[in-house]
Amino acid sequence: MLERQPRKNRTEVTFILPADTPPGPVSVVGDFNDWQPGAHPLMPRRDGTRAVTLALPGGVEHSFRYLAAGDYWFNEESADGHDGVNSRLRT
Repeated sequence: MLERQPRKNRTEVTFILPADTPPGPVSVVGDFNDWQPGAHPLMPRRDGTRAVTLALPGGVEHSFRYLAAGDYWFNEESADGHDGVNSRLRT
């Protein structure tokens, strides 16, 4: 799931997944972090989910995916769209 909070010249995007699906560590990887695995890991939250919030430039479209343990790549179902193997996000 994605949550967005518009700010002055950026959008704060929170990437949210269930606590155990998939199991193990998960990070969000995309053009906003040069596709660097582990740069933005999702962390546990009190409500039983895990998440990470990034401040991204407004008015931009980004490609991203999630990377879980075992080199398991997967997409965000609630993304703005999909481009080949990547999820798309508009800020």
